[in-house]
Amino acid sequence: MRAKKQNNDTIELDHGGGGYKSWELIEEIRGNMADSRRLAKKWQNCEDDAAVYNLGKQKLVFTTDAFIIDPIFFPSGDIGKIAACGTINDLAVMGAKPIGLSLSIVIEEGFSKKDLLKIIRSINNVSKESGVPIVTGDTKVTEKGKLDKIEITTAGVGLAGKIIENKGIETGDLIIASGDLGEHGIALLSQRFNCKSKIKSDCKPLNKEIGSVASYLHSCKDPTRGGLAANLYEMAEKSGARIILEEKKLPYKKEAFALAELLGIDIFSLPSEGRFIAAVSEGDAEKTLKILKKNNPEAKIIGRAEKASNKNSGVFLKTSIGGIREIEMPRGKLIPRIC
Repeated sequence: MRAKKQNNDTIELDHGGGGYKSWELIEEIRGNMADSRRLAKKWQNCEDDAAVYNLGKQKLVFTTDAFIIDPIFFPSGDIGKIAACGTINDLAVMGAKPIGLSLSIVIEEGFSKKDLLKIIRSINNVSKESGVPIVTGDTKVTEKGKLDKIEITTAGVGLAGKIIENKGIETGDLIIASGDLGEHGIALLSQRFNCKSKIKSDCKPLNKEIGSVASYLHSCKDPTRGGLAANLYEMAEKSGARIILEEKKLPYKKEAFALAELLGIDIFSLPSEGRFIAAVSEGDAEKTLKILKKNNPEAKIIGRAEKASNKNSGVFLKTSIGGIREIEMPRGKLIPRIC
């Protein structure tokens, strides 16, 4: 029997999961925007978490993101909190100090005004906690059935003296996780599939936390869609590095491992919305960790970067018995509607 031919003419859920399919789609979109990309000569780092515009001694950093989540309310957060945090964090991991956000909301007819205002208050709370104001926005309402409840798009601008780039990992750098990972994914999935869990979403703004150690960071990302695997893989590929993680030091709670196994999900692909992974020199690692532990005692060194030989870059796991296995870029259906 012949295998069913894959349809390459339609968008699939895989394309939004943050793994290999997402990367393929983004590359195809970029390929069809050649004229616009030529006009962007004064913009830099357009393939990292934000684009950068040179303003002389300072750099303007600009990013945008859209959020569709199921469920829209989850343990320790909601779609409003994640929308504000997500854009603030995309600026922060680039080394920028966020100075303002825009807020665009599309609401389905019949949506609860009480729920809407609860979401707005969450956004306001993030603004207060982070010190980043919402400075402009837009609201639209669409007919019932044309949207699944609510969609939020945020954009943000920030200023930076020095940009932290994905490609900045150096040979010998240590890899640090700012806390246990995957807890946003576990919190939403446990609610979606009615599994009992004490884990709450890790969603929070990271600008102050990253700002406290930014001078030590060679590379930094928040492992949202695609989790640790996709984001660390991207950092390794762009840096030409071979990253070795230690199985004994993996930044996940035992409950997260158990729930991921129960649901048949690769734990390395679980997203976080209030954590970051970073590369620092071995000489700066302990002082960086000491500062981070003031915010989160779970911060830890999880691996090391080596120079890749023969284009052998990527992410690898050193097992407890001394073996080495590759952690690949996630493929196939990951976790839709989660950020």
